[in-house]
Amino acid sequence: MEIKTVGVIGAGQMGNGIAHVMAVAGYEVLLNDISADNLTKAVALIDRNLDRQVQREKISAATKADAMARIQTTTTLTDLGPTDLVIEAATERETVKIAIFEDLLPHLKPNTILTSNTSSISITKLASRTDRPEKFMGFHFMNPVPVMQLVELIRGIATDEATYLACLSVVEKLGKTAASAEDFPAFIVNRILMPMINEAVYTLYEGVGSVKSIDESMKLGANHPMGPLELADFIGLDTCLAIMNVLHDGLADTKYRPCPLLTKYVEAGWLGRKTQRGFYDYRGETPVPTR
Repeated sequence: MEIKTVGVIGAGQMGNGIAHVMAVAGYEVLLNDISADNLTKAVALIDRNLDRQVQREKISAATKADAMARIQTTTTLTDLGPTDLVIEAATERETVKIAIFEDLLPHLKPNTILTSNTSSISITKLASRTDRPEKFMGFHFMNPVPVMQLVELIRGIATDEATYLACLSVVEKLGKTAASAEDFPAFIVNRILMPMINEAVYTLYEGVGSVKSIDESMKLGANHPMGPLELADFIGLDTCLAIMNVLHDGLADTKYRPCPLLTKYVEAGWLGRKTQRGFYDYRGETPVPTR
């Protein structure tokens, strides 16, 4: 099946990035969100990010203009029915995702491929709530989408080979690299990354090191581009906690128990960069550790 039109559900951090790269690659994109304001902000952000790519000579001004012309928006979910590929990038909550797919199903073409950008929720479980589990898979982009080169492709138990190959061809057209993952909690990247972040929070919680010393140790001692606590703030502490809970519940191993300090920060609403406070306070000119 040749994919020409892509529906993206959710105009947040991930959704706008997915719409951006799809439009640059030549796909017609229909971006959906429940908020018209979110859609306006997303299109403005895509425009700014494309401008940055033009300034850095990553793309031409003509490519930018063509990409912007390919992006349409709608607050009506069912408008995505005629698209060839749907990528759901809504809130990382299973109930929300299931409700979205259930609302969309009656309006889809028979051959439309459904995918989720979920970072941890079972693809098999989501697929089972649709009328096309064989045409359903995980399509997990990394953040920020225009910059990061990896896409995890996750097959559910029922996903057929044609669906996988169609999604693989999209990843290749985007100029990105696909990593095939089996459908187990948190897949590959987050299965490895989140326990490291959680362990960094435990290291802080137990007083082994400060925020600054932990991040500097991993940047200078392990050559990581960002420290784990800085990275957690970038991802969102609520997202980190949600993924740790999926790992803990899905694998029933105490090594995945979320650190109580991570839970406390989320309860306080200190979710990282998006709320201006997390392991760092971002309200001033330079980030300041909060512990």
